[in-house]
Amino acid sequence: MDFELTQDQQIFYDSVKRFAVNELADGAVDRANSDGYLWDIAARLAEMGLLGITISESKGGIGGSLTDAVLAIQAIAEVCPRSADVVQAGNFGAIRTFAEYANADQLARFLPDLLAGKGVMSVGMSEPDAGSSVTELKTSATPDGDDFLVNGSKVFGTNSGDAKVFLIYLRFGPGTEGIGSALIEKGTAGFEIGPGYRYMNGESWSPLYFDNCRIPKANILLGSGGFKKQISGFNIERLGNAARAVAVGRKAFNEARDHAKTRRQFGRDICEFQGLQWKFAEMQMRLEAAQLLLMRAVTRADNDLPSAQDSALAKLACNDAGFYAANEALQIMGALGFSDDNIVQYCMRRTRGWMIAGGSTEILKNRIAEGIFERRFSQRPPKPAKDGA
Repeated sequence: MDFELTQDQQIFYDSVKRFAVNELADGAVDRANSDGYLWDIAARLAEMGLLGITISESKGGIGGSLTDAVLAIQAIAEVCPRSADVVQAGNFGAIRTFAEYANADQLARFLPDLLAGKGVMSVGMSEPDAGSSVTELKTSATPDGDDFLVNGSKVFGTNSGDAKVFLIYLRFGPGTEGIGSALIEKGTAGFEIGPGYRYMNGESWSPLYFDNCRIPKANILLGSGGFKKQISGFNIERLGNAARAVAVGRKAFNEARDHAKTRRQFGRDICEFQGLQWKFAEMQMRLEAAQLLLMRAVTRADNDLPSAQDSALAKLACNDAGFYAANEALQIMGALGFSDDNIVQYCMRRTRGWMIAGGSTEILKNRIAEGIFERRFSQRPPKPAKDGA
């Protein structure tokens, strides 16, 4: 099996990397420590054709492959990790599910601004009592004439403080089959965005509240019965998470390697100490292995949606490898790496967050086990026996 990039893929990756080095390297640390969405970077990435890479040209996108999108996000992340978040929002997150299932009217209303870097879409999945067990969500959509009334709340939505439109998972009826989604715009009556809470990765996410929020039927993305389609689209987001995790780990690895070449202690370059040599060997092995699992998941799917099993394996490997490399890189660089003036501490915080976001590493292991044994393993307690049973 050939794991090398094609000539066209290598040319594309190299061109994005040159752009990142020339235009994003300076200011990478400042961006990592900044607040809010990087609107200036979003506009520049849109000009470069790096938003909507996997969205078909007929819908207004670039019409590239999933491999192209992964190469783009990694080329950016290896230079400016924070800017890669914009590539994620423009290719892998809520926008990908939206573009896959939206009708022509919905695409015309929302997609142009998203692809031009003038808007960003946030997804509302998690709730106070429905995190990893997202099927227990309670936020409801109740028919009311030609509209729906939405009631409930959401938490932990990336870009929730900056988004203009939200893809909200909703309960239209009982059970998993009763779950679907709708598009709800900022400023809609009955929709309130709460105060932002700052997290370890530096982002600020706002809770969302819906109190008889009236939306038209035209805003329903996938109604009752749409949950499986939504989750299949979510596998794209997991690969975006995985691609950034391993690339940001590689960024930290490179920073620590350059440091070890020139930092002298006890009269020697610290790269001459075997203890550090072994750290670098372990980091590289994990990063390379994770990258191979990522590319396998990507190439097996490419223009289609990736499988849940491949996505889970890739994300688990990339999350573990990315955090391991960033954490070890910080240790190698000591107080310098721990400083806000250095990108490595950000890489460590960022990769740690991805072990939770988009499906925790524990949930991924559960999913992988289901693939191994070809059966579902419910995490819920057994239902009580009926009387007389």
